[in-house]
Amino acid sequence: MDDLLHFRAAGTSLLLDISGTGLPRVVHWGADLGAVAPGRLAGLRAADVPQTVPNAPDEPVPLSVLPQQSAGWPGTPGMGGHRAGRTAAPAFTVRGRSVEHESRRLTVEAVDPDGGLALTLEIGLTDAGLVRLRAAVTNTGDGPYHLAGLTPALPLPAQATELLDLTGRHLRERAPQRHAFTLGTHLRESRRGRTGSDATLLLTAGEAGFGFRSGEVWGLHVAWSGNHRTLAERTPAGQAVLAGGELLLPGELRLAPGATYRSPWLLASYGRHGLDELAGRFHRELRARDGHPASPRPVTLNTWEAVYFDQDLATLERLARAAAEVGAERFVLDDGWFRGRRNDRAGLGDWYVDPAVWPDGLRPLIATVRGLGMRFGLWVEPEMINPDSDLARAHPDWILADSPSRLPPASRHQQVLDLARPEAYAHVRERLDALLREYPIDCLKWDHNRDLVDAAAHHQTTAAYRLMDELRSRHPQLEIESCASGGARVDLGVLEHTDRVWTSDCIDALERQHIQRWTGLLLPPELLGAHVGAPVAHTTGRRHTLDFRAGTALFCHFGIEWDLTAASAAERARLAEWVALYRALRPLLHSGTVVRGDHPDPALWVHGVVAQDAGRAVFALVQMATSVQSPAGRVRLPGLAPDADYRLAPLAPGDRPEGPVTSPLPWWERGVTLPGRVLAEVGVQAPTLFPERLVLLEAVRQ
Repeated sequence: MDDLLHFRAAGTSLLLDISGTGLPRVVHWGADLGAVAPGRLAGLRAADVPQTVPNAPDEPVPLSVLPQQSAGWPGTPGMGGHRAGRTAAPAFTVRGRSVEHESRRLTVEAVDPDGGLALTLEIGLTDAGLVRLRAAVTNTGDGPYHLAGLTPALPLPAQATELLDLTGRHLRERAPQRHAFTLGTHLRESRRGRTGSDATLLLTAGEAGFGFRSGEVWGLHVAWSGNHRTLAERTPAGQAVLAGGELLLPGELRLAPGATYRSPWLLASYGRHGLDELAGRFHRELRARDGHPASPRPVTLNTWEAVYFDQDLATLERLARAAAEVGAERFVLDDGWFRGRRNDRAGLGDWYVDPAVWPDGLRPLIATVRGLGMRFGLWVEPEMINPDSDLARAHPDWILADSPSRLPPASRHQQVLDLARPEAYAHVRERLDALLREYPIDCLKWDHNRDLVDAAAHHQTTAAYRLMDELRSRHPQLEIESCASGGARVDLGVLEHTDRVWTSDCIDALERQHIQRWTGLLLPPELLGAHVGAPVAHTTGRRHTLDFRAGTALFCHFGIEWDLTAASAAERARLAEWVALYRALRPLLHSGTVVRGDHPDPALWVHGVVAQDAGRAVFALVQMATSVQSPAGRVRLPGLAPDADYRLAPLAPGDRPEGPVTSPLPWWERGVTLPGRVLAEVGVQAPTLFPERLVLLEAVRQ
């Protein structure tokens, strides 16, 4: 039927009701309904109309993808604002629709003549099975319109009774929290001017007790790097939604006549069988992008925890030679190279190579690095400024502040450079462009170490995006890593302009197991920077074996952040084995399907990557803590082709099970051949490990 659209892709259905003049309504989003005949779709719509109850509107309240208070929606409205103090709720009437059946997209044009507003809605289903939704509002009235928010929503079924979101802090990003999805609103807001260490990344609703491999789940992500809000809401009438958008501060968005605001994309994923399926849709979507990194992700040596601010040519050349010896392919010079930067109190904004440290510039170091066969990268923090800098002394008015009479609270002795000011933007662009023209720099580690807690963030965020794009356009070879106090700017907005994220400043392997596990709900491994640190973690004081540190970093974009000149010859040789394994496995790790097992013992984690053709897989068995039971017992290995036979064996160098054992594990020495179904449903006996150890297994189809 013309007034019902049924989009299907990758095991997901999106059924839209576009009848009448009201905004489109989602009848179903989730499990694939199959090739339902048009007449049967009409029957489904009829069967979806609820009864009316006393003291409620006489007609059922339509829940559109932009919920309207004017239509009787009692929950969070999809749009808010005012014109000269008049806050009448918008009431949109559809004037036109455009359907692209092959690409599964609907565009709707609507107007509110009384409010002087025009609305464009875009909703569709991608090849990976993600629902993609955004809205744009235009001021068609005579005076300015003050927009308070634009928050599209997607409905949820009754069986979504439990919520999972993520929180965290610096050095402990993406910590999960679960609770019942009760009546009312569960609201998560980030007012930090960047995504935030405590940002939820995904807000997920599902059947009670859902896991990685079981339970029906629905999840929503706001693809934006500034202030944002995500909410899950259930009304007493039984309606439930996931919604999200940019969080606009009072007075931040003033639309002049004819001006338009477009919301960030909302990306929503569904999993019929748990979080792995939901995450897999995001991974496939990202990998299908035109700009997704196509070259093998290079082994990266970053200098920060090796030397901190203590930079000199001889020290860094020794470090570069040690990095090349173990197989590193990229050398990134971190903070401390520019004028006046001997600590974190000065210099931001003065993007000139410091002649006091580098009398001959960076060319001698770069010549050494490139002569060793490695590429060269450089740390920058272009959106920030130290009050103790030549730039701040020359242009104090370039510091971002809501009030001209006071500065925002200092953080890390720095302030924010107002990139929405054209002359400040031009200065930073010129300095970075000059560096990229002067030196053969392949990568910028782009940091952002301060929350914007006292300033509007919309224009700053769009300016940062624009700056990244301009530099990449001028220097097509350039890659950019998004870093923000570690993992405080991890979102699909910034990843439209960058090539990976720095997952956390904490490279303690135990903490990283947690952080990488949950960041992987949204991002595939090749986008997650993960480094092998020193034997004693600088951020926690924990001591870990090299195999645990390297085996943890293996499943992401592998790197090193360790003073290798202080490592023993044996340590460097062992690290070289892990580097060689990563380089051999990255075609699999960075294209395969990520799987995580729902193992009943919380002390033992199982995760891995299965090739797209299921011909090969690599798994890690990770002993996160001591177990109540010992020996370890059986572990299931998910994701393999059920009817194929697999040869399962330990994978060197992760084949040394350190543990309190008194006898060998019978199958370990020679491996075992079993069907994929048996490995997934029965499993194999796992080695009993000391806490904070791991081993690797490889399964190869026979």
